[in-house]
Amino acid sequence: MGKTYERIDGRLRTFIEEQPVFFTATAPLSGDGTVNLSPKGLRGSFAVLDELTLAYLDFAGSNAETVAHLRENGRITLMWCAFQGPPNIVRVHGRGEPVFRDDPRFAELLAHFPDIDPSPHGLRAIIVVHAELVRDSCGYAVPHMAYESDRELHGKRFAREDDASLSAYFAKKEHIATSLDGLPGLPLPLPPSTV
Repeated sequence: MGKTYERIDGRLRTFIEEQPVFFTATAPLSGDGTVNLSPKGLRGSFAVLDELTLAYLDFAGSNAETVAHLRENGRITLMWCAFQGPPNIVRVHGRGEPVFRDDPRFAELLAHFPDIDPSPHGLRAIIVVHAELVRDSCGYAVPHMAYESDRELHGKRFAREDDASLSAYFAKKEHIATSLDGLPGLPLPLPPSTV
């Protein structure tokens, strides 16, 4: 097993869209910089925009490594694993960019996520990824695990915040405006939303 795909469509697209969790990996250009690997979840926060373009909602958190790395060099890999059903791992290697809330494209991109209310999650940006290499592999060693539900904690925690208090929260965090390696991260205060 192990196949390269020219586009994300058909069964491949269905597989990606059905997974409740995926992972993102980024790194700075510096050879001694910190590689970042993050799990992403919440049903409805990921979308396939077209055959070579994907996007996900970037919610509040305690750092902004992915944003910082994408701002510096754009390199990103997304990965999905089949924890149920036939074994499979899919990786999308590509170039990404954070689209911030004051970007004219933000409202149009946000319309691709009708199945989630982003307001209680402290939406910071939409990450858009342009696929350059799409491959799968066997996944024979990935364990079977059952998806039960999304956790409600993230929404409960950040639903208490408005733009001003969320910006204040981020300002207190060491690695939101600046990455672990000193790269520019999330612009603070948060830009106003165009929606």
